[in-house]
Amino acid sequence: MENGENRQNGHIQILIADEAPIYGDGLRALLEEQPDFNVVGVAPNRAAAVQMSRDRQPDVLLLNVKFSSNDGMGVLDELQTLNIPVRPLLLATTLSGPDLMRALLLGARGVVLKTSSTQTLIDGIRGVMVGQYWIGAEMGASIMGVLREYNRSSNGNPKKGAFGLTPRELEIVATVVAGYSNAEIAKKYGLSEQTVKHHLSSIFDKVGVFNRLELALFAVNHHLVSDE
Repeated sequence: MENGENRQNGHIQILIADEAPIYGDGLRALLEEQPDFNVVGVAPNRAAAVQMSRDRQPDVLLLNVKFSSNDGMGVLDELQTLNIPVRPLLLATTLSGPDLMRALLLGARGVVLKTSSTQTLIDGIRGVMVGQYWIGAEMGASIMGVLREYNRSSNGNPKKGAFGLTPRELEIVATVVAGYSNAEIAKKYGLSEQTVKHHLSSIFDKVGVFNRLELALFAVNHHLVSDE
């Protein structure tokens, strides 16, 4: 009943997956200082993380990447296979671009480095709750590079006109995946930077993303651009 009452009160339900009790319990105490957070449990292993995600229906799963004998990715894989509706947010000391890309393809909504501030973690939880991917600036350039490589190796064909995007908007999506800045996009197509910003705003609205990184992830996952 308590969990149901908290959900009705608009609280964000959080499950922590970490095999170190001191860290998990400490994180729980820290998060529950927020009036809109409710921690529904601390899972000590992969099986518990999956079962508690299914039974307790948390909004956000805080998942230690090195969790349960380095099996954080296994948790993501199982959650995706079982179609359990939770937003996984990774906690990591370090994470390579390829590993982050793999995690995102397995349904992770982002990563917070353990060296980050408490406020960054809190902001990350609230960010994924409103549909954002949460990836710090220190990892943004790395994941964009991996995205470009992944797109080149993908066998999917671009879906022209998908999601109501115009031919020009699809061109701009392709340049975002390629890592172009607004100024570079403007120069490439003979547009003003303000026009580029207008196009990007329209694209964000049509596909339901909040920023360039989310757009690039969305474009690659939905084959909106070619690998040329």
